[in-house]
Amino acid sequence: MLLENKKALIFGLANNKSIAYGIAENFKKNGASLAFSYVGEPLKKRVEPISQELGGDFIFDCDVTSDDQIKSAARLVREKWGQVDVLVHSVAFANRDDLQGRFIDTTREGFKLALDVSAYSLTALCQAFEPLLSKNASVMTMTYYGSQKVITNYNVMGVAKAALEASTRYLAADLGMNGVRVNAISAGPIKTLAASGISGFKTILSTIEEKAPLRRNVDQNDVGKAALYLASDLSSGTTGEVLYVDSGYNVLGI
Repeated sequence: MLLENKKALIFGLANNKSIAYGIAENFKKNGASLAFSYVGEPLKKRVEPISQELGGDFIFDCDVTSDDQIKSAARLVREKWGQVDVLVHSVAFANRDDLQGRFIDTTREGFKLALDVSAYSLTALCQAFEPLLSKNASVMTMTYYGSQKVITNYNVMGVAKAALEASTRYLAADLGMNGVRVNAISAGPIKTLAASGISGFKTILSTIEEKAPLRRNVDQNDVGKAALYLASDLSSGTTGEVLYVDSGYNVLGI
């Protein structure tokens, strides 16, 4: 098994339709120990049964906009595990009003919120968990093609994902001397709770089916298998990269 005796920490599990679930499922099948974050009691009720289903070691409360909560989570993980071999950042948020209409109408507060939750949180987690990352550990985050090209109604989230991808490269440079790899997966559109907030999402799905080289949309399992590659020693020489899992849509021109 590719992740036998590896400890994988997963931020951003919302339900069994989320990308983080597909990742966790593939990790578990390959021998990893799992732990999951949640934010507040409402999400705890969702995450707890999934953790039990997947044989998670523990769950913990962590709002990634709070440095104190991140530090508290790091202390807890140190007590429970001692070290972390894989850290998955699958966290993003923007106000629904900022995911429709014109990007130019994004509010200052909406911009700050999207960039804080969706981009800076990766850096904040790496800061807090750096002492816990094992030699040759793998850190990965989730991005989307809207970081590179204009996607209707993706708006401020596209800007946040562009910042996230740039952060991935700089973090890879900072952590590489310790053997830690930092990469991003750019998944195609998937029917998740987060995607439901994007206006016209069904149109995006149908466009991929019609235009992408593989003529289909990807699913959580497709992303989970790519994450398994990045988490395992199979990707030992890969860092600072954006791995596209989108049926090849990103290679198309006119």
